[in-house]
Amino acid sequence: MTMLTPRTPAKLAPPGRSRRERRAAELESRTRLVGERLAAISAGPGVRALQSVDASPSGLTHAEAALRLERHGANVVAQERAPRWYVQLAKAFRNPFIAVLAFLAAVMYWQDPADPGVVILSVMVGISGLLRFWQEYRSGRAADALGQLVTTTCAVQRRAGSGSAPTTLEVPMDQVVPGDVVKLAAGDLIPADLRLLTAKDLMISQAALSGESLPVAKADTRAQDPGQRATTDPVEADNLALMGTSVTSGTATGVVVATGGDTYFGSMAGSLVGERPQTNFDTGVRKVSFLLIRFMLVMVPVVFMINGLTKGDWDEAFLFGIAVAVGLTPEMLPMVVSANLARGAVAMAEHKVVVKRLNAIQNLGAMDVLCTDKTGTLTEDRIVLDRYLDVHGNEDGEVLEYGYLNAHFQTGLRNLMDQAVIDRAGEAEEVVVDARFSMVDEIPFDFARRRMSVVLARNTLMGGSGPGEHVMITKGAVEEVLDLCTHMTDRGETVELTEQLRWHVTRIAEDNNRRGLRVLAVATRTVDTPRDAYSVADEDGLTLVGFLAFLDPPKADAARALEALADKGIAVKVVTGDNDLVAARVCSDVGIAVGTVVLGPETDALDDTELRALAARTTVFAKVNPVQKARIVRALQADGHTVGFLGDGINDAAALRDADVGISVDTAVDIAKESADIILLEKDLTVLEQGVLQGRTTFGNTIKYIKMTASSNFGNVFSVLVASAFIPFQPMLAIMLLVQNLVYDIAQLATPWDRMDEEYLRRPRNWDAKGIGRFMVTIGPISSIFDIAMFLIMWHVFAANSEASQSLFQSGWFIEGLLSQTLIVHMIRTRKIPFIQSRASWPVMVMTVLAVLTGLWLPFSPLAPSLGFVALPASYFPWLIGVLLAYCTLTQLVKTWYIRRFGTWL
Repeated sequence: MTMLTPRTPAKLAPPGRSRRERRAAELESRTRLVGERLAAISAGPGVRALQSVDASPSGLTHAEAALRLERHGANVVAQERAPRWYVQLAKAFRNPFIAVLAFLAAVMYWQDPADPGVVILSVMVGISGLLRFWQEYRSGRAADALGQLVTTTCAVQRRAGSGSAPTTLEVPMDQVVPGDVVKLAAGDLIPADLRLLTAKDLMISQAALSGESLPVAKADTRAQDPGQRATTDPVEADNLALMGTSVTSGTATGVVVATGGDTYFGSMAGSLVGERPQTNFDTGVRKVSFLLIRFMLVMVPVVFMINGLTKGDWDEAFLFGIAVAVGLTPEMLPMVVSANLARGAVAMAEHKVVVKRLNAIQNLGAMDVLCTDKTGTLTEDRIVLDRYLDVHGNEDGEVLEYGYLNAHFQTGLRNLMDQAVIDRAGEAEEVVVDARFSMVDEIPFDFARRRMSVVLARNTLMGGSGPGEHVMITKGAVEEVLDLCTHMTDRGETVELTEQLRWHVTRIAEDNNRRGLRVLAVATRTVDTPRDAYSVADEDGLTLVGFLAFLDPPKADAARALEALADKGIAVKVVTGDNDLVAARVCSDVGIAVGTVVLGPETDALDDTELRALAARTTVFAKVNPVQKARIVRALQADGHTVGFLGDGINDAAALRDADVGISVDTAVDIAKESADIILLEKDLTVLEQGVLQGRTTFGNTIKYIKMTASSNFGNVFSVLVASAFIPFQPMLAIMLLVQNLVYDIAQLATPWDRMDEEYLRRPRNWDAKGIGRFMVTIGPISSIFDIAMFLIMWHVFAANSEASQSLFQSGWFIEGLLSQTLIVHMIRTRKIPFIQSRASWPVMVMTVLAVLTGLWLPFSPLAPSLGFVALPASYFPWLIGVLLAYCTLTQLVKTWYIRRFGTWL
């Protein structure tokens, strides 16, 4: 992880900017201040760290700990808790269209409490809100169940009184206080920010904070020693262990210098609670909702005025205006959207994806840029021995053998690289090794030497050159081991390690480092005078054998998954805290065009406009800290992209929250899961691809309903406008309009189960309010042409041209209007030829048939008199079929022109 370099005031978000930018500036400021304070503690001696928290190496007394707990509070970081169920329920109804429907229902109730439309609208509003509430509430509970800590206690040294001897207690992590002396061992979570006092063979995994895949060694310091090396980044400090990290090997003690919100972790978490930023879905729904509301606000007064002026009955005109408002409003929109999203969440659950926030499903489908860490996503999140090389860079089994002997015989806790060597050599080798060699002594790893050695006796039975011959095998950091070497093994012969050869072997190691490999050197020495005990002084006059090179290997299916995402129109950008060499190597291995790798500190020198341009052309960002990750996400969004972020660490939380869709995994740290919208039960891009397809299907079915209903309703209202101006009676009663809409809308409940054409799923899909408006005014009037044709047929052919015969006119237009609305669904749902090139799913087909049969039955049913219908003559139906066929044909022709002209359909 790179240091948090202060950005110049000109680069910071001004106080007057959006809440999102102010929150980002607050996160940056808090993290920087905490980092500077911890860096200062690291730079001073351990005794000063003890003094800064008024503590001693023996630990606090129980009374002091109790007082400090009361003063500083529990050792917990700010967490985003799910709101109480009744708050979630209220938020589920917070939608502009729900507000419109509620308003219309209230006006209808005020006009006529017995109006059935009041019940219809109320039911639609209720079902929509309850669907959304139940799915999000259930998903939230499932997500909460995933986040359980491995352990809740830690070993703390405390005393009964000031003169008492210290004892080690298991204390709940939330009761750790500043000044506590904590004992660490392998497997422990670091409970707070610690300044290490002692450490032995200590390796700490900081992946959650920094993104580095390999554990890092921490300093073996004593309370009187100064800091190991100066740094302004607490994550890179040798003698600090930070909350949220964990011990992989070794032991240590440390004094707690910060707890809860004052920790480095807490400084990030504190800025991540509260209202989330608006996502692509939120802004899209709002734009589309207000577009449709604007149409309604224009059309309804016009219809009201025309009806009032031409008919003279203003009360009836007002009622008809309200009916038109309902007719123009896609009143099922909130319910269809909620049903679509809920259906998508259920389908994604089958692919091991938990959807915490339903809106994220559409955002996942709209995503055109995915920012991801590499560890565990592109790689297997484990260390393997990739190659074992001689001094010329060629593979050599003898190097593997010596590396294996060193790892096998050490008595301390093996680290990940030791285990990788053993795994590579194979378990069968152990039997042979135990027979050929026996352990004499070892010189353990320590931070200062950065190497460890074992001394083995070569058994004479297995071909040793002398009785009980001892051989020392040393493995460690290249520079430190090379300093001790005087010779090297060259093709089976021992030669002197001259300066030229030293330069040569150093270049071999550096070449592998540049390929993103972690390299260790292996050297040996045959001991002339065998003895029972050896020391660091004996690590001298070594012969370099070769190198061991390790990496976190790419996943076997990563390249295919990335190719599949690219085929779906999604650009993958790697944003990692790991170093640039490792990141470039992994990306190259999985087929990502790396280009120029940009380091985190480079982005700090750029303003927002410059960062937007850089982010657009960069594929790999390395050594990036949490603030920089979030800023990169915002830069991509400002450039018009819908951005997804996949991460599982503490350092990913801010970016997860700022992204349009935050994606985490069930093994992630709690704060990452809280910040995410979607949780994968498998950290696998293949699973994500399935989620993207489901998101696009969900969005496609939603936009399908909006375009079908909005254009159809617009056409109907346009027809009503024409009829109101020229026909001396109402072209359709208000109750008929409501029934027509109800039958049509019920038929649309099958929309979430419809399928989408494969071509539609190939690229990201986004809300386009302007496109919807264009679609409405282009496709909607087509229905008006045939509505007017039906008006003329009813007026001239069936003589329904007076108030006495208005029921016949209204019944004829009701059937034609309902059937054309229902059948046009199949014309609009695909850019292909319906029924021939693309067929709807069976639930849509069934609901279409039921809607058509209901429309044909109503004028002949017992309900007809109460609804104002009359039976139609048999001669009406051939005219109806002709009108419907002509309507479908013209719509298909206009659709072909529209696609050619605008390049889009749904």
